[in-house]
Amino acid sequence: MLHSRYYTTNEVAVHNTIDDLWVSYLGKVYDLSPLIEQLKGDVLLKPILEAAGQDISHWFDEKSKDVRIEIDQFTNCQKYHTPRGRFVHIPPPLPQSDWFNDFGKPWWKDPQYEVGFLSVKTRHIRIINTLTSQEQVIEVCSEETMNDILDRYLTYNAHAASYTWKYNGEKLKMDRTLEENGIEDEDEMFYDLQLEPDDFRQSILLYFNDDLTEL
Repeated sequence: MLHSRYYTTNEVAVHNTIDDLWVSYLGKVYDLSPLIEQLKGDVLLKPILEAAGQDISHWFDEKSKDVRIEIDQFTNCQKYHTPRGRFVHIPPPLPQSDWFNDFGKPWWKDPQYEVGFLSVKTRHIRIINTLTSQEQVIEVCSEETMNDILDRYLTYNAHAASYTWKYNGEKLKMDRTLEENGIEDEDEMFYDLQLEPDDFRQSILLYFNDDLTEL
């Protein structure tokens, strides 16, 4: 089932074991753990296992959303692009009596494995709790709203929803993104000026609400 959540490349990368295997391709994130469990021991899983936690967009054609086709330099015939070797649901180059194509949709076209979207651009934001003076720098997706960022911050403060979130003295609109709240992405500017972004990290200030009302 497709969810609306965005993930960073670092979040995808930690799912890199045989029991918990994610990959990303063509802008989406997929949990292939059920596929691995179903076909455990199949030698054609090897390329997928080797790519665990990685982006494999280069395996696919962006327009057709299918595995890329290339010309074999020896036979001059079309073949599937499999840089790590033939993988599950790719037919053999020659007819084989032990290969069956009754598996339904190939895994790369099956929406049951989709868990969300891969962020096009991530950002690091400093969040300062004015009540405790604690601060954290967290990586967020540029596509996320402030409510999504609040959800990420719950790891550090379970009562984050009981605070008013502000930037430059202005109350943030929680249903909008950082950019929509006027918090521009300055990474490129710092790169051009050869400055370290961490030294000038934008800060969001959290002010505790005495009545504990969640905003």
